[in-house]
Amino acid sequence: MGTGIGHYIPLIAYLGFWVMTLVSLGGKPLYGLYYTIPFLPYRTMRDHFLDYPLGGNVLTILVFAVIIGALVRGKRVPKSNLFLIWFAFAVYLYISMWIGTLLGNAPAPLWLSDVNFVTWKDYILIPLVFFATSLVVEDRKAIRTVILLTGISLLFIDRSCLIESMSRSWSSFDESKRSGGPLGYGSNQTAAFLAQFAMFFWGFGQFMKRIKVKLLCYALVATTIMATMYTFSRGSYLALLVSIAALAILKDRKLLIVLGVFLFTWQVVVPTAVTERVKMTQSSNGRLEASAQERVDLWTAAQSEFLSSPIVGIGFGAFQLGTHTDNLKDTHNWYVKVAVETGVIGLVFAMMLIQQMLSLGYRLFKKATDPLYKGLGLGLFLAVVSCAVANFFGDRWTYLEIMGLLWVMIGTATRAMQITNDDPALADETALHMEMAPHGAYR
Repeated sequence: MGTGIGHYIPLIAYLGFWVMTLVSLGGKPLYGLYYTIPFLPYRTMRDHFLDYPLGGNVLTILVFAVIIGALVRGKRVPKSNLFLIWFAFAVYLYISMWIGTLLGNAPAPLWLSDVNFVTWKDYILIPLVFFATSLVVEDRKAIRTVILLTGISLLFIDRSCLIESMSRSWSSFDESKRSGGPLGYGSNQTAAFLAQFAMFFWGFGQFMKRIKVKLLCYALVATTIMATMYTFSRGSYLALLVSIAALAILKDRKLLIVLGVFLFTWQVVVPTAVTERVKMTQSSNGRLEASAQERVDLWTAAQSEFLSSPIVGIGFGAFQLGTHTDNLKDTHNWYVKVAVETGVIGLVFAMMLIQQMLSLGYRLFKKATDPLYKGLGLGLFLAVVSCAVANFFGDRWTYLEIMGLLWVMIGTATRAMQITNDDPALADETALHMEMAPHGAYR
């Protein structure tokens, strides 16, 4: 706008974290969660905070303030197996780092100078976000507000991605033109986030009663899918297709016809650059292109590491410390990474988490009578399906930027499930009241 105000936005946002920390500790932790939501995926904005004292830790500090503020006020989380599984998994991961130390694969995880300990610390912020959300989201109004804030946050991410993508010419695909996006880790990671939430709001929109809200919801889905398309991530393309198939089976069978038509005509429908990107998986002589071959080489090497310690693995966070194909620090498949670093035990924990996430979404979708909760359940189920598929193509699980908002949705869904289980009649009455209010419902 040429006003110069934009220069001060990071400082204002940074100061806002400290204000909301005091607000959360002072008895309003829900407001702290609301403030946190837009910043969870927006890593490039948070990076500006590094210029200020404790700027790299203000998000963590606010999450802890929300938890402490909630516990002081006597708030409790709803019943869910996810809390116990996450706690056991977190403890096992710390023990796993010591196993890596004993095997000579990593330093002792004691200080912030130890890269494996930093990896664990950053990862554990994800279940803390889930725990904080489950504590402070207690009623329908809060659930509605969290979903609304998530939609607004997604819109800003879409805007940033599309502005960046549309500033380039895409008459043909060029790897050098791909942007890291507002998540700050690369186009593939951004694509995984976008695919998850395109499917979340597609499922959520199925149950919106008000036409304006339904149209806004589907407009957000269309914008997000377009942003995903221009990330040129083949893994996220597949995640979208599988999730749409799941939506068709669970709710709208007509989508199976649309999906079938698309699979036969996609080369005519999508931009030329997207077609080129998809076909790059193999070269003209039938060999895998460089990035695909790189993955195969990594997985082959990872197999031998897994076989060297199949039960407990080589130690959480240890793979990045070894020497691998093209000096890469990741297996480019989260399931392979979990198996290599934490063994069969870690893989079982990971599968239990995914199963519980899917189960929560499906049960809420099927059991709830309130359209808001049914939409939340179906949207969550589809987002987790997308997440599960995307993680076959890289680690999309341990990044707060990709998974933070998803775990906010899971925490919200645990509360919605409790409300549905405790008093379905009251939930129905509340839903009816909100439906009749002129501006009272996010529908």
